[in-house]
Amino acid sequence: METIASPVRKRPVNLTLSEDLVTQAKTYTTNLSATMELLLAEFVESRRKANRVRQQTADACVADWNGFHAEVGSFADEHSTL
Repeated sequence: METIASPVRKRPVNLTLSEDLVTQAKTYTTNLSATMELLLAEFVESRRKANRVRQQTADACVADWNGFHAEVGSFADEHSTL
């Protein structure tokens, strides 16, 4: 059974863009809104991927440090002030 995709809700937003840039962009597209939406979606996805990579790097660092700590112990163990 196929599911019918519900239409994506859209809403108007106000943007302040360079007049010259908009004029130039209109020579390449007849639908500036659709073009901006596509570019914004690509931007959001690239940031999402960058955040995922950054989180994976941090997780790997924590795992390495925890492994080191489990194997060697803490540097502070030898210098207790108690």
